Order: sequence, then structure tokens, then C-alpha cells
Amino acid sequence: MDKPSSPSRRITIVDVARHAQVSTTAVSKVLRNAYGVSPTMQTKVRQAIAELGYRPNAAARGMRGQTYTIGVMLPNIINPFFAQILDGLTDQLGGTDYQVLLGPGCNGEAEEARVTHAMIDRSMDGMILIAPISARKHLESVASTVPTVVVGRHGHSPTYDTVADDDLTGGALVVNHLADLGHQRIAHIEHHETDPDRLAEMPNAIRAAGYRHAMQARGLADHIDIASTTYTQEGGYLGAQQLLARPTRPTAIFAGADIVAMGVLDAIAEAGLRVPEDISVAGYDNTTFAAFRPISLTSVDQAGYQIGAHAARLLLDRIAARGRPTAQIKLSPTLVPRRSTAPPR
Repeated sequence: MDKPSSPSRRITIVDVARHAQVSTTAVSKVLRNAYGVSPTMQTKVRQAIAELGYRPNAAARGMRGQTYTIGVMLPNIINPFFAQILDGLTDQLGGTDYQVLLGPGCNGEAEEARVTHAMIDRSMDGMILIAPISARKHLESVASTVPTVVVGRHGHSPTYDTVADDDLTGGALVVNHLADLGHQRIAHIEHHETDPDRLAEMPNAIRAAGYRHAMQARGLADHIDIASTTYTQEGGYLGAQQLLARPTRPTAIFAGADIVAMGVLDAIAEAGLRVPEDISVAGYDNTTFAAFRPISLTSVDQAGYQIGAHAARLLLDRIAARGRPTAQIKLSPTLVPRRSTAPPR
């Protein structure tokens, strides 16, 4: 009976140095992108690394103060808009030694705390928190421990950087588009905010405020109609059912996110109505499926790819200079009209 083969030995920095015929110090400098390493040395060491399949030991690097890992917490993995953010984030980190590790926050404060604490315990070099719902006190506690960038939350903090969309303008873009088409009974489906302390920071609340302000500015205050559910497909479905059951139903629905709009379209079809002939629908995020021809959803583009790229750039800057002043980036949204909106009959 043959003996089982023993596992192959892990390639070390000493093996790389011998293969490249250089010192271990030279290999270490190349791995750290240290100043003063010649192009020739870079080439020799990188070639040896590729030929041997060397991978740095993350635990050992952590003991030296850096793990080259970045933790990214996102609310869920269902909403395709988060994939756009991740795409820009990972592209921005391309060519660096950093590896992204994901953790879903599951839209709950307790789970967000569990994920962020796990990332801190694993000595990650930095964290990007996408649309966190945790209290500012918790976010600032995290940021005081590890360099942090918060995506999607409004407001300034002395401890973490922020990247967000101008949601107030985005909400107004939808209302003005629908009003210009001739709609007056324009309804909105928002994500119900349970914590009054978050109203000034959460994108869903600011998006709804943009809707209200624009309705008032267009002289349509009497037609403000909001269904508060959740930013999910089921939330959109339930919200649309509420709106369609009104004694006078709206002629247009502004869903606070594209994923919500998918539920709205489902409820409208179930009611035997057509989009946009009977009712217009607009979303927010301009996700990939919004452009699919059978859907053709009018939506607000908040540049998810750019949001992710900005977040990664800010985090790398903060890792390199932890004492620098915090930065806030706010992107300007644009409306992308498609076939789901049209003048009312």
C-alpha cells in the first residue's frame, strides 16, 4: 500500500532569495515596495516569486504591523448596486498588495458590530463600510481603531472619511422628470427609518426629503404620497400594493432604489396594469438590469463604480497618513430616462 504523499512545503522568503540569487533583505524591500530598489532587482525578485508561487504569510506580516488586507462590510449581497461599488473599489486596488475580504452586515446593528469587530480582531489594515446603519458612536469607535471610510452616509466625522451621492438632488431629479412629463400624482416608496438620530445621515431619508422638497417646489405638495417599507424587492412589492389600493391611485411611482422598483413592477403587472401606459415607474442606482430592454427602467445614476474607486483611494491615503484631516466626497447624480416613464394618459 502506497504511503500518502506529504503536503508540499510552503515557499518562504529564503527560497525566493536563493532562486533570485539576492539577499533576503532585497526580497523584503521588493515586497514592501521600499524606496531605492532598482528596476533590475524588482524584475529578478518578482520573476522568482512568480516561478516559485510564493505567497506572503499574512499572519507573519500582521505581527510586523501590516496584513495587506482591507475589510469591506456591505448590507447584503443581493442588491446589484453594491457590486458596482465593489467593482470600482477592487479596480482602484489593482496593482497593490492589498486583498479585499467581504463581510455582510445583514442590515442590523448587532450583526454590523460582529463583522466590524471580527475585522479589527484579524488586524485588517483598513475598513470600508458600505451604507452602515450603526450609530455614529460605533462608527467612530471603529475608525479610532483602524483607518475607515464610510460609504453612503451623510454628515462629517473627525475620525473617518465619507463618500456619498447627493441624494437630495437625486430625489429632485426624479420628481422634476415626472412633473415635466405632466404627472402630478407622484408617489414615493422609501425605506422606513426607525432611528430618528439617523434621519440626517441615511441616504434613504435624504432621498425622501429630496422628493418632498421637489414636490413642494413644483406646487404638488397636496399630492405627496409616501409608502414606507424596506429597500428590498419585497418592500417595493408591498409598497406598490399600498399605493395601488389608494382611492385615487398615483400615475407615477418613484422607487427609492432599483431593487425596490423590481417589486413595484411585479405588483403593477399582478394588478393587470401596464408600465408606462397606466403608471410610470422610476428607480434609483442605475444598476445593470435597469438597462435591460424588457425592463428599461428610468433611474438615477449615482456612479457606483466611482464611489468605490474614491473610497479605496481615500482608504489608502488614510492608511499611509493616519493623522491627516478627514475628507468628504459627494458625487453629483444624473437621471437616465428610459421607457418606464412617459406622460400620463
